[in-house]
Amino acid sequence: MALSYKTRRRLALLILVLGLPAYIVMAVTVMNWIERPSIWVELLVYIGLGVLWAIPLKAVFKGIGQADPEAGPETPSQEE
Repeated sequence: MALSYKTRRRLALLILVLGLPAYIVMAVTVMNWIERPSIWVELLVYIGLGVLWAIPLKAVFKGIGQADPEAGPETPSQEE
């Protein structure tokens, strides 16, 4: 079942406000558990983790910045 535009928008906001900070804390915590690698390896790990979180959530974020396709066409206002 496909999610409606409104549901995807709310879910995307929830992910960005709660999920992404939790993911960042988790990634930093895991990197602190292991012995500190060289700066280049650490940079590559953080870049990889920065991209990795978005791949499974691509369907949720796709088209969120666009107008609601289910709302229909907007009628222009009659300003005189």
